[in-house]
Amino acid sequence: MANGVTSRLNLIPPDKMEELRTLLDTKALTIRQSPVWIQREARVNVNYPTVQRWYTGLLEYKFGNYNERKSSKPYLPKKVSRARSNQQGRENLAAASQKIKEAAKTVKKVVKSKKTKVVAAEDVKLGQQYQHEVAFQPNAGPQTAFLAAPETDVLYGGAAGGGKSLAMIVDPLRSCDHSKHRALILRRSLKELRQLIDMSRELYPKAYPGTKFKETEKIWNFPSGAKVEFGYLEKDADVYQYQGQDFSWIGFDEISQLPTEFPWHYLASRLRTSDPSLKVYLRCTTNPGGPGHGWVKRRYLDPASYGTPFVGNDGISRRFIPATLRDNPYLYNDGRYQKMLESLPEVQRRQLLEGDWEIAEGIAFPEFQKNLHVIQPFSIPRGWARTKACDYGFSAPSCVLWGAVDPQDGTVIIYKELYEKGLTAKDLGDRIRDMEMDEVLTVPGVIDHSVFNRTGYAGPTIGEILNKNPYNLKFRPADKNRRAGKIQVHEYFRKHHDSDRPRVQIFSTCTNLIRELSSLILDKNDPEDVDTHMEDHAYDAFRYLLMSRPRTTTSYEMMWSLKREKYTVSDPVFGY
Repeated sequence: MANGVTSRLNLIPPDKMEELRTLLDTKALTIRQSPVWIQREARVNVNYPTVQRWYTGLLEYKFGNYNERKSSKPYLPKKVSRARSNQQGRENLAAASQKIKEAAKTVKKVVKSKKTKVVAAEDVKLGQQYQHEVAFQPNAGPQTAFLAAPETDVLYGGAAGGGKSLAMIVDPLRSCDHSKHRALILRRSLKELRQLIDMSRELYPKAYPGTKFKETEKIWNFPSGAKVEFGYLEKDADVYQYQGQDFSWIGFDEISQLPTEFPWHYLASRLRTSDPSLKVYLRCTTNPGGPGHGWVKRRYLDPASYGTPFVGNDGISRRFIPATLRDNPYLYNDGRYQKMLESLPEVQRRQLLEGDWEIAEGIAFPEFQKNLHVIQPFSIPRGWARTKACDYGFSAPSCVLWGAVDPQDGTVIIYKELYEKGLTAKDLGDRIRDMEMDEVLTVPGVIDHSVFNRTGYAGPTIGEILNKNPYNLKFRPADKNRRAGKIQVHEYFRKHHDSDRPRVQIFSTCTNLIRELSSLILDKNDPEDVDTHMEDHAYDAFRYLLMSRPRTTTSYEMMWSLKREKYTVSDPVFGY
């Protein structure tokens, strides 16, 4: 830059460029409304104020639209042209023109730079001085933390009105200057998705002029080549429409509407990019409650305290960022939205106003209490009667529960659990036999009667394999009546008439059964049953076991069972 010209072409002075890089890395960004202006000034130290004003105005440019005049000689106002009447004025104007050309070249480089398309949050005040309208500025607190989170997988959840959906729309813009960036924003249904699309229509064209939306494909195409796609998953199988596709950013708004974790697991396999400079992110938002309340809570809330980053068992960095209505000053200060939430029933009020994750809407077993029904393991006496129940699955998990009956009051103790998927009949037989090595006798039990079905084939059934050598697991068909079974579960959760002890207790090591009993909700179409779209394999085995009428055995029955199992007749004629 020539002498006599002071430049403020950078958003932050050169000595603060490192601070700017930190702001960009942590995503503390603000997007301005189009036309978006950056401060570009270069003042000439001449004695003509009119020349100075003209020079400043010439160096204001729009993003993606360099408004330099085609004429090689810049246009001068009338007052400036009068200065040609004296020699000193002509010399000053000649010097000013040269400096203008040099400064304009520098400004043009700044305009073409991709980094000038995002403005640091600290520069908002500067923009307001030039009367630039701000299209979006995150609220201080959780919303800013969500947009700045460096973790790969982040949940922004809690009370209603916290600004979660708007943050979901804004977050994929972090990489829209990159030509290979491709984002996917999802909801459960098309009707729910339209609200997000309408929000994007208000924001995206302002943030990136020239951005076009294809209605049929529901894809935003950005000038850089980046894309943001909208989709919905009404069924778990809908995720296969994204098979073979790559995304650098995937987000799901109201993720607790997914009954199982499978769609989110599958979508995570689509999170990849061929450019190592482009980071990949999983982002989701939700309120407490919904069919997926249980698995969302296990994935994001249970492993660490709120707001604390952690690494999951799969090696992915995660974080849960809670939000309340107070975090959105626009709704909270108004007061009317809060009063509406306060008028809701107890469960909905705690979920939507307080962001309470410890209570689920329409929970199937509200009487189940961990401090009452869950106990620490102890050694089961050998004389107690034992039974087991199995819910078989291959793609879904197989679950086997072992129970013992306390002879003093008939309390059923669930003391052992097997929970694993991908098991064939022989694999399951091996697992059960290994887990019963410490038992005095093979524990008899019940299993889903479908494993005995021969419809359509004549080969050995799963039940037949489990009941014959070398396993001899003593399974019989279970009573699968869902309504009667659920009533039995309620009955066993009650206390004995003459004590404070419930009729069933569960060892704390049976984690999958405890998790399902805490999170299962009622079926919306059949309130007499649980929602079968949720994970309920351990619950089914538990229901089978209680429907099998577990009871205590006498000493005579115990000895007779021991005889039948330990001794076999060698000579059928003499009986020994």
